[in-house]
Amino acid sequence: MASRQFEPPSGTRDFLAGALRTREHVFAQIRGVFERYGFEPLQTPAFERLETLTGKYGDEGDKLIFKILRRGEHEATGEADLALRYDMTVPLARVVAGYGSRLPTPYKRYAMGPVWRADRPGRGRFREFAQCDVDVVGSASPLADAEVVCALTDALDAVGLREYRVLVNSRQALSGLLDVYGVPVELGGGVLITLDKLDKLSPDKVAAELVDARSLAPDIAQALVGDLTAPDAVDRMQTALKDSEAGRAGLEEIGRLLELASPKVGEDRITFTPSLVRGLDYYTGVIFEVVAEGMPGSIASGGRYDGLISALGGPDVPACGGSLGVERIIGLLGDDEGAAHRIDVAATVIAEDTASEVMGFAARLRDAGLRTEVYLAASRKLAKQLKWAADRKARFALIYGASDKEAGVITVRDMDSGEQSEVPADELAAYLTGRCAPSR
Repeated sequence: MASRQFEPPSGTRDFLAGALRTREHVFAQIRGVFERYGFEPLQTPAFERLETLTGKYGDEGDKLIFKILRRGEHEATGEADLALRYDMTVPLARVVAGYGSRLPTPYKRYAMGPVWRADRPGRGRFREFAQCDVDVVGSASPLADAEVVCALTDALDAVGLREYRVLVNSRQALSGLLDVYGVPVELGGGVLITLDKLDKLSPDKVAAELVDARSLAPDIAQALVGDLTAPDAVDRMQTALKDSEAGRAGLEEIGRLLELASPKVGEDRITFTPSLVRGLDYYTGVIFEVVAEGMPGSIASGGRYDGLISALGGPDVPACGGSLGVERIIGLLGDDEGAAHRIDVAATVIAEDTASEVMGFAARLRDAGLRTEVYLAASRKLAKQLKWAADRKARFALIYGASDKEAGVITVRDMDSGEQSEVPADELAAYLTGRCAPSR
């Protein structure tokens, strides 16, 4: 049994070449979509001041923040003053608050990188994982909400994932619903956090938690959960909210988002879902999640958060955004862990006095854009080196012995067919470039 000292910490992973190339391909496809929509890149530090992060994610979220203990003379206190970033949204709010007028209006940005959560690891759930976010700051228009949803679904399509559904709701509608059901204002936040578990727990368990942990009256808890999970939940919610100003405003913004996004996303893939809650405290308007068969939880999510930037001391500007759960997306696509990456040319070295010339050939081929490797072990056995070339899935192998040197040619072996050709040294790059291009 291997020693645990060689394993990465629980909830983190090592990525070998095949898996890493798969990830880089997915990131590249997503980045390309975001760029086509006009979003600009932003990179922020891996850690933030603790006070910047706390109080933005709700009680449950705050418990998952990875804290960094104070250092130096303050180390003995056991107190934390920094924390690894929990998401990309709060750092964005800090940037907007700090840079203000130096940013365009509206400010459309995307961010891609790791975030950290002190969560219990599970399938599709890690302590360190990547997020790919898009956000629009400075626009209250429902067009901004629709553009975020369309950009995220376009990115899913680009990486080859098309079997998904976009679930939409509104914090305004939910707030109106709590008011209609007589939920005390002081209990509202906790009630929403519990309702957010409807996709993980049975309705009975959620209702029980509303009573036991949130001090909600049993009849209210049962009625609320029952209406949100009923087959005709949409009709029930629309009826319940007809006399609520906030509720009607929420239903209106849901309808507008569906109207604007459906032509791109598809009417069969985007729906009003009353049981969708999203537990984070900073949401103020429409909220959404993207779900797919075969993966628990969501593969993308987001919404409108108009008050977050002012809460950080910045300007009171509207904002909306969304995030792709890249780890779950790759899990659905299939992670080519350890898959070999095909190279164009494998250069054998069968004599010491030809090694420098082989290195020169390799250098010229690399300059021509061909992926080229040179055999680096001490072996004069051609068969062994050709096996290495096959293991590296090389398209061609170079053989350069004494007779080749005397004739001024290089023997080029087609690793697929086994055929060999003698190519003049000064024509090698042109010869191989033309033949490798189709397989690249």
